[in-house]
Parts: sequence; structure tokens; C-alpha cells
Amino acid sequence: MNDYRDIITIEPGKRNGQPCIRGMRITVYDVFEYLASGMTVAEVLHDFSELTETDILACFAYAADKEK
Repeated sequence: MNDYRDIITIEPGKRNGQPCIRGMRITVYDVFEYLASGMTVAEVLHDFSELTETDILACFAYAADKEK
């Protein structure tokens, strides 16, 4: 996978500076909230067709890096 820094973006004026996916308004937190609520990765990808599996993996990589 490419470095998550190529996928996860932070823009001060977008979603209050929360980390978003590829400049969209979907945040890393949103993705984890969907998964934590019981949605599968396949369901998230189906409901949000603009997301890719690589985007989901980038969310995990971002979160893992922040926990170091």
C-alpha cells in the first residue's frame, strides 16, 4: 500500500481540520464509526462508492501511526 500520507489529508477549513480521505468530507473517524457500528468493509465500500479498500487500509495505517 502507498503511504497513508498520500491518502489521508488534513485541511484546516474542512471538517474542522479532522483527517479526511483524499480531500473528501469523509473522515477517518467516520470510517471507524461505521466499522465499529457493525458494518463490514464491503458494506462501507458499497454505501460509499467513492471509497476504495486502499482508503480503508489507509485509515488503519493512520490510526496505528497515531498510537505510536
